[in-house]
Amino acid sequence: MIAVNPYIHSIEYYLPENKLTNKELSNFFGDWSEEKIYSKIGVKERRISNKNEYVSDIAEKSARKLFDKQNIDPNEINFLILCTQSPDYYLPTTACILQEKLNLPKTCGAFDFNLGCSGFIYGLSIAESLINNNTVSNVLLITADTYTKHVNQMDKSTRTIFGDAGAAILLKSGSEENKIGKFVFGTDGSGANNLIVPSGGMKIPRSDKTSIESTDKYGNTRSLNNLYMNGPKIYEFVLEHIPPTVEKILLKNNLDKEEIDLFVFHQASSYMLEKLRRRLKIPKEKFFANIENIGNTVSASIPIALKDAQNSGLIKNGSKIMLVGFGVGYSWGGTIITY
Repeated sequence: MIAVNPYIHSIEYYLPENKLTNKELSNFFGDWSEEKIYSKIGVKERRISNKNEYVSDIAEKSARKLFDKQNIDPNEINFLILCTQSPDYYLPTTACILQEKLNLPKTCGAFDFNLGCSGFIYGLSIAESLINNNTVSNVLLITADTYTKHVNQMDKSTRTIFGDAGAAILLKSGSEENKIGKFVFGTDGSGANNLIVPSGGMKIPRSDKTSIESTDKYGNTRSLNNLYMNGPKIYEFVLEHIPPTVEKILLKNNLDKEEIDLFVFHQASSYMLEKLRRRLKIPKEKFFANIENIGNTVSASIPIALKDAQNSGLIKNGSKIMLVGFGVGYSWGGTIITY
């Protein structure tokens, strides 16, 4: 292999068929109207995986869509990377299961990594490194989660926000025009308990005790088996770390903010995105948001947004796009891509 120059060749995504609308939620949470949910979150509906639909299923469907629509031969894939926080099993890695489901070559490397809303950025950097090192030439990066399986139906703080989805991204070598820029990363583990599923690992195994539910002062019910999110703390973290991260990304890539054609951030909530846009003084026409009809899809949100922006005609040849992911961990990262 001689050609390097890694780039994003193509993206496709899969959304489960089931929809959870604000009307359904307002009927469930009597004190929250459709309008109140939309004004607070900026989401009208979100996609929910079936009871027997798991991450391997969602990841497989997104990858098959990529293969079919982009005319990609699975035999060309040299490496499979799956980012998820809701794997099928504790072990084996779900990427190994996907290798068999997708009929990828047995010479293909495959692994999972556990990361949330910054996961696409980290996965992109890993895939780029594999290609840059001349280890492989074609990497299939999949970001997929069924976060709603972590959510207690009586917890409006999380049920109104998250949706399930999978995105499949093919990275190839050999482009002179399409490029991936330099990355900026960040981690602050002191915020780990502010977005967490407490039980299920070795430290707190699942048991009858972890299934006991309690209700907080805001009326949200959950157990240790469910996702807990401290919204105000997450908000503080994002506003503290993401604006300086944007400046670091620009500096590292020798660019001015005005040279960026489109900003695509993790689709956390419309409220959060608008706060960031105003803080960073980014024009509305350069700031992409598509959370309204799919919800917060965790690590899949940025590639889904990229694909939707491309379909909307907002990305043209030579477009410089800033990507920024942030969330659970705390973890964050960003880069510039040129189409």
